[in-house]
Amino acid sequence: MIKRTITLPFTALGWIGKHGAAAVAISVVIGMLLPSFSALARPHLSEAVFVLLVLAFLRVDGAAVARRIKRPLLLAAASGWMLLVLPLGAFALAHVTGLNELGPDFMMAMFIATAAPSVMSAPAFIYLMGLDGALSLTVLVCGVVLTPLTAPFIGALMLGPGLPLTALGLSVQLFSLLAGSWVTAWLIRKLAGRARIDTARHQIDGVNVLVLFFFAIAAMDGVAVSFLERPLFTTGLAALTFVLAFTQIGLTLLVFSPASRADAFVIAHSSGARNMGLLVAALGGTLPDGAWLWFALAQLPIYMLPYILRPFGRWYSGIA
Repeated sequence: MIKRTITLPFTALGWIGKHGAAAVAISVVIGMLLPSFSALARPHLSEAVFVLLVLAFLRVDGAAVARRIKRPLLLAAASGWMLLVLPLGAFALAHVTGLNELGPDFMMAMFIATAAPSVMSAPAFIYLMGLDGALSLTVLVCGVVLTPLTAPFIGALMLGPGLPLTALGLSVQLFSLLAGSWVTAWLIRKLAGRARIDTARHQIDGVNVLVLFFFAIAAMDGVAVSFLERPLFTTGLAALTFVLAFTQIGLTLLVFSPASRADAFVIAHSSGARNMGLLVAALGGTLPDGAWLWFALAQLPIYMLPYILRPFGRWYSGIA
């Protein structure tokens, strides 16, 4: 009886991890329905991002990354496309269409939506689809390593004096966050051992889902009120976050399909699901109200993409 009581939480975590895509999609909706908890969780969003980074680095398969690095051209193209071409294209489009005149909140939202690397859970979702999680993981690792170099440049270009930190300050904040989480994951691997971590992969995925749930609650602060007070505006803004995510996915599929359809889809998913929380955490865990609302609503496509895209991804990649 005692043994069963002790193992029950681990079994539950494993079950949650195995059903990660559906659990994450549901969690973001539940997070929106808990506004009182959102206000309490919001100050701890940076800590949630740190834990998600640790969990991601904990699962990094060095051998899989090494195999993919042997094809550096594809990785360089994917990283350059995600971290430079797409945000610079968005910046140019905003100036050509006059959208930049909407103010600093709009440009801040554009910055975090296009300049961030892929979400830390992207490889897990790609594995759940039966696709090449090693490529997703390698794109993620490259993006995370390069973001302290590219994001400050994009931020200074898009926001100018509206950037809350200097470009150097943002770079230092990002590097500190990433280095700290990597060192923490390295210490855990040393203490626990690689074999034990591999055995507990579903439990780690389960913890990841729970932290994502907390992150969703923190990010959704103010969303329920906005839906009640401005239902049409908020619904329209939520729809735009889906439009931006699918636009980035569609453009990436077109550009990278000559490599292979399976690889193109993995890179496209990474381009559409951005780790905006990383930039928010580096900026001190807060944003102007308008940009925060965008950030919160943009979690909807990020959390739902794995569930929505799974049938298309398997079909497009030629998996029965």
